[in-house]
Amino acid sequence: MARPFKTQRDPQATPRRPKTSFTKLETDPNAPPEPTQRLHKLLALAGLGSRRDMELLIASGRVTVNGVPATAGQGVTQYDLVRLDSRPLKLPFVAELPQVLIYHKPEGEIVSQDDPEGRASVFDKLPKVKNAKWIAIGRLDMNTSGLLIFTTSGELANRFMHPRYEVEREYAVRIFGELTEGQMTQLKEGIELEDGPANFDSITAQGGEGANHWYQVILREGRNREVRRLFEAFQLPVSRLMRVRFGPVNLPPRVKRGQMLKLEQKEVVGLLEWADLPVPSAPLRQLTQREKLKATTVFMPKVRKQRISALDRPPRVASADGETRPYRGKTDTARNSASRTSAVKKPAPKKNENRRVRQTSDLAAPAMQKKSDRNRGRG
Repeated sequence: MARPFKTQRDPQATPRRPKTSFTKLETDPNAPPEPTQRLHKLLALAGLGSRRDMELLIASGRVTVNGVPATAGQGVTQYDLVRLDSRPLKLPFVAELPQVLIYHKPEGEIVSQDDPEGRASVFDKLPKVKNAKWIAIGRLDMNTSGLLIFTTSGELANRFMHPRYEVEREYAVRIFGELTEGQMTQLKEGIELEDGPANFDSITAQGGEGANHWYQVILREGRNREVRRLFEAFQLPVSRLMRVRFGPVNLPPRVKRGQMLKLEQKEVVGLLEWADLPVPSAPLRQLTQREKLKATTVFMPKVRKQRISALDRPPRVASADGETRPYRGKTDTARNSASRTSAVKKPAPKKNENRRVRQTSDLAAPAMQKKSDRNRGRG
């Protein structure tokens, strides 16, 4: 006889204390409301972008709060469910210390995450960060090298980049030619460009060899190719441009081209105080000896993924259900090479006309010869 299954029972229920049915407590109408925080501010703190970018993201309808599309300026509490493209987000209601990374950008890399041409990007080398996103503080064009700062705090990035804060940017410039005293004065007073007047806060000659001369310039704007356009106004092309300082952050001499350095917690706290941003009240996390050594060590980043050009991507074909999928067969190049290979026929091997074909009688001849030899021996 099969043994009957045991019935499950409440482990907390006893003969003296039977199982109790709990009822959901009603909310107290006299209780103070939960404190709310601006949604776009929390999204920026989560490292998804600047506050301005988050306002545009909310306006696009991709962000929902409790299943309802979010609105600009909406406040949320820690009990609200916020989703981005149906993906739940963990918002930092309690501020955490952001991460800051210094990168000595070489020439030939772009500061963009999406590039249809598939060129090398600085974002391909960034280390992975948990529950956050790296934000580039300022941009450098493809032919400009030097200091590039990354952070996981949208507010800190906004404090560096917004024009109203006028954060200084210092560059080392090498030009083909030499400026006169009048031209240097004019560059400090201002020159009319296509997008409005522009000027250097200071410009200092740093010497040079031959036809090339170095200059140190400081300005408080970040317009596209502004330094190059100011020199090109005097028909002096820039042959080398390198950013050496952005606000209070200098490019350390030990960080060579293509290397990275992660700022220590105390240095990040100093940046937050410089930017007049709230510093997390929680005590700093105690680092292990290995983490301390790693935090102060300059490292060479590795490329995490290979960027594929749009021309190199496999073609997409329509399937039976109407969706497009990558074509898994041979590419046009492979098909053409295969057709060319099949079209060229290999020459047939030449037949040797003098070669004698082996016959059945050749196999029986040795046996008959041995039998005749034995009969001759007996006689």
